[in-house]
Amino acid sequence: MPSLHDRLATVRARVDDAAHAAGRDPGEVRLLLATKTQDAGTVLAAIAAATDLAASRGDDGPVLIGENRVQELVAKAPALADLVAAGRVEVHMIGNLQRNKINQMLPTVTGLETVDTTALADALALRAVRAGRALDVMVQVNVSGEESKSGAEPAQAGALALHVAALDGLQLTGFMTIGARTDDEAAVRAGFARLRSIRDDVVASGAPGTGGARELSMGMSGDLGLAVAEGATIVRVGTGVFGARPTV
Repeated sequence: MPSLHDRLATVRARVDDAAHAAGRDPGEVRLLLATKTQDAGTVLAAIAAATDLAASRGDDGPVLIGENRVQELVAKAPALADLVAAGRVEVHMIGNLQRNKINQMLPTVTGLETVDTTALADALALRAVRAGRALDVMVQVNVSGEESKSGAEPAQAGALALHVAALDGLQLTGFMTIGARTDDEAAVRAGFARLRSIRDDVVASGAPGTGGARELSMGMSGDLGLAVAEGATIVRVGTGVFGARPTV
């Protein structure tokens, strides 16, 4: 069975190939390790492998990991604390967040990718100000329109982003989406292109707080090539690195 390092290298090569094919610099695209259901030991091993791989590429930036569930995030926090404090790891929340879980999440994460309502944004801003920090956030957009997916409607995403950008305690860094669940690559790619267009419109607005909103977190193990072709700056990889997750 391939090692974590080998699987990471394979995924990284896929990203690099997609970037070259799109005429982009592969260094513009970061991998986020989606660590849902992985225990702390496996996560630390993946971070070590990612650090080694990055060093071999001349990249000394932090490893980016993402958690879907606050309960798992809190459980793994002690194992990650020193790495986060040293700037070697960034932790993003990439799953749905209930407002009553904000206080549990806030001490551990460096960013949240799933802001999809003004109510959640307002609650996050209040808690962040009370904690004396600024939280990096992305607006999640449901570009596919699938009822099973979270996210703001595309037509409302720009207004939500401007609302977020105006809040003390929050720093709008970009946008996130989950690609359409279909074998129609044109449909998947069109959704990613729509997110890029939303991002571009918000940045071009010149509204305060929007100048740094350039991240596009889109694409996962199965569709990352399409996402990179449409401008992804972060791709979230789980099964491609860790293998299939348990079905329970």
